[in-house]
Amino acid sequence: MKLQTFFKGVRDETPLLLAVMPFGVIYGIMALEAGLTRFQAQSMSYIIFGGSSQFVASKLFAESTPWSIIVLTVVMVNLRHLLYSASVAPYLKELPLGWKATLSYLLTDEAYAVTINHYQKRPDDRYGHLYFLGAGLILWLTWQMSTAAGIYLGKMLPSNWPLDFFLPLTFIAILVPSLNNFPAIAVALTAGICSIFFYGFPYKLGLIAAALAGMTTGFIIDMRRRRP
Repeated sequence: MKLQTFFKGVRDETPLLLAVMPFGVIYGIMALEAGLTRFQAQSMSYIIFGGSSQFVASKLFAESTPWSIIVLTVVMVNLRHLLYSASVAPYLKELPLGWKATLSYLLTDEAYAVTINHYQKRPDDRYGHLYFLGAGLILWLTWQMSTAAGIYLGKMLPSNWPLDFFLPLTFIAILVPSLNNFPAIAVALTAGICSIFFYGFPYKLGLIAAALAGMTTGFIIDMRRRRP
């Protein structure tokens, strides 16, 4: 049962990897163009393990931005993970600290998407953390390998390949399956529209503001539905 749950996480995560791989390749190419060494570029994938923040950090490095600003910006970009953590925390509260630390490192957009869907369908699954582990590990391995491919093989790829097109596809694949009821659609529309209006916020805070707007919408709808 334990292994079955682990490999189910791997299986459910696999479709998303088709869009993650080109994203990793693009990062590897961009990191070298920004002036990072191969070791630095790969180490960033090990340490940060966050595509969006790695792109931002590489761009700032290329512009000779002070390290303090780079670190602060990366933190701001990754603030959305606080929302992910709050969402999955009730299902992981009984786990030892070591498990929580491991899963927090593997908590990314794609891993969260399949994991929270699993927990919502099976909230009492005692091996749900193994599902999370399977989804997170296969994503981690894919990200490291695709980063390496971009670093070592990127110059061999045709320049007209639209690799950057796969990035929005990843998030579409994450979002669409969850839009199965009115509250979810309302939250997604609110957050999407607000993200356009808040795009110019400094330090990428527009993403957090849009997420909070979506959450507020969901909260209001839920409260209205609960009224007798």
